[in-house]
Amino acid sequence: MADYGSKKIEDEHKDATQDIPSIHEAPISVLEEGSLDPEYQAKAKVLNKAIQDIGMGRYQWQLFVVIGFGWAMDNLWPIVTSLIFTPVKNEFRPKYGPLLSLAQNIGLLFGAVFWGFGCDIFGRRWAFNLTIGITAVFGMIAASSPNFAAIGTFAALWSVGVGGNLPVDSAIFLEFLPGSHQYLLTILSINWALAQVFATLIAWPLLGNYTCQQTDKNCTRGENMGWRYFILVMGATALVMFLLRFVCFTVYESPKFLMGKGRDEEAVRVVHEVARRNGKTSTLTLEDLEVCNNLAIGGLTAHQQTTAAAVVKRNLQKLDSSHVKALFATKRLALSTSLMTLIWASLGLAYPLYNSFLPFIQATRGADFGDGSTYLTYRNSLIIAVLGVPGCLLGGLLVETPRIGRKGALAASTVLTGVFLFCSTTALNSNSLLGWNCAFNFFSNIMYAVLYAYTPELFPTKDRGTGNAITASANRIFGIMAPIIAMFANLETSAPVYVSGALFIAAGSLVLLLPFESRGKASL
Repeated sequence: MADYGSKKIEDEHKDATQDIPSIHEAPISVLEEGSLDPEYQAKAKVLNKAIQDIGMGRYQWQLFVVIGFGWAMDNLWPIVTSLIFTPVKNEFRPKYGPLLSLAQNIGLLFGAVFWGFGCDIFGRRWAFNLTIGITAVFGMIAASSPNFAAIGTFAALWSVGVGGNLPVDSAIFLEFLPGSHQYLLTILSINWALAQVFATLIAWPLLGNYTCQQTDKNCTRGENMGWRYFILVMGATALVMFLLRFVCFTVYESPKFLMGKGRDEEAVRVVHEVARRNGKTSTLTLEDLEVCNNLAIGGLTAHQQTTAAAVVKRNLQKLDSSHVKALFATKRLALSTSLMTLIWASLGLAYPLYNSFLPFIQATRGADFGDGSTYLTYRNSLIIAVLGVPGCLLGGLLVETPRIGRKGALAASTVLTGVFLFCSTTALNSNSLLGWNCAFNFFSNIMYAVLYAYTPELFPTKDRGTGNAITASANRIFGIMAPIIAMFANLETSAPVYVSGALFIAAGSLVLLLPFESRGKASL
């Protein structure tokens, strides 16, 4: 490993204009110089170099697997709510059926805020271990719901766990990845697509065979057990994932998170433990980090700012707005944070708004042409879901392609998602609608794969949970609007599709204005 002398640290801190390095060099950072305080930035580069020298090994690959569970849960449970919506409505006959989706989105919002902001305060490990456990418990309990209010309450509660998965999991995975392998954050979204395939496969026999028909006026619990069996299976799946995470795998606290809290010695210890798990050794020492303490910050040396008294003071200020302010520290960083939040907000309304309209368009393009059977409904859903898998893989390839990168892949896939939504309004039968929906799902999976990877790369580690929480919260807040619109608006028109498509295209255009491209650069 290279010598971490003070001169080297200062030189690396000053030089951010070099060419993209090889995997054996310390990668340049995503954010502009001056976005972070000099001490933190210098230490982050030391830790980036240490992780890069350890390389992609056993620990990171195991983390890749268990982090994938969080990605799967993020897509699985909203799909669960969508799939059980009709049988639940048929059984309980609520006045406002979309209240089920509204309850889910409120839970997702609370989860994104609580776990996202919280993981910057109490660390990543607790959030990482608890989110799927909460989802599993309330998901299985929901199968016993005696009425519509109960299933709505449990949907909100399981969504509190679901809402925290991506803000926390993307942060902890990125913070253990060598800079040369950050593209794996995009590949992780294959779990998102596979979750959709899995849910559809399980729903096909259970909901297809044990569900009251919409024309049944007296839909009893005994005749409508399919949705209860379905969420029991989904809850049990989440429980298995929780046990694999909690019992079979030990996740370490992020070294850069520890360093950002003034716990340099623990950060060094974690780096050495990761190296040991990978069958390697690391020459990183506490002195390598302490040498960065000579950098002056606002009249005080960094060493003075990391004394025990300073750490205690920062701990007493954990609940202030410092993590938010840090995301707007410079004009370019403020522009990046604002644009990414606006992009997430636009997609938060666009996607569920289209899904609210989908039952109507499927009915008019299916039943009206004599082919709206349950078999074809689930067959088509499975075909659409399967096409999401190659979309995620293509996203992983595009983000590392020169002249395309994160921005190009995200902008193009988002615009094309909107274009194919517009095209779906031209469908005259279920087969043509299937074709347009396949194209929509393919490009939307590319879009989300890149978005989930690109977003956390634009935030520094010490504020990454907060940044993820802000963007996810904007997404969930606007997501809450969709079921409200569905309750009071006339969805038996193509208007929601046009609005949704326009939002996708607008979001794709905003991507081009983002000031940072993270391809080939290490996150701080």
